[in-house]
Amino acid sequence: MPSVVFICTANRCRSPMAAGILSRLVADRGDGAGWRIESAGTWAEPGLPATSLARSVARAHRIDLDGHRARLLTAEMLRAADLILVMTRFHLEALQAEFPDVADRAYLMSQLIGQTFDIPDPVNGTVEDYQVCFDDLTHILAQGFERLTELARHVKPNSFEGPSTDHG
Repeated sequence: MPSVVFICTANRCRSPMAAGILSRLVADRGDGAGWRIESAGTWAEPGLPATSLARSVARAHRIDLDGHRARLLTAEMLRAADLILVMTRFHLEALQAEFPDVADRAYLMSQLIGQTFDIPDPVNGTVEDYQVCFDDLTHILAQGFERLTELARHVKPNSFEGPSTDHG
């Protein structure tokens, strides 16, 4: 059973939305029961819900984040994951430095589509900021689904080498 953990800062916006989107993608492909999809934050305050705008934007796309509660990233969570996807280069660098034993399974979200850019945090932003974030995550997960699946199932995919562009 492939397992994926999404990492952001507070585990209240980006990573819960990404987990919800991926859960929907695998369910739509008829494989939902075969995956473990989680999220956590590097600086999360455990127990807090997803932000109201994250819940609202996700709900508009038939993804329910109402039951989500923030979790602080742990070494055990990382070691249990087949694939670790982070939102920013800072998250990736910090994770690789603190947990070098899982560094080979950690990737920047945008690397799934052969690029290198951060997913900006919409916290304290407008509903439009949350929608842009949700759309970026949806695009990356839909376009990078095959690569994500290969990585989560420990199949060596083609190289991540590709254009290094800023997203903006």
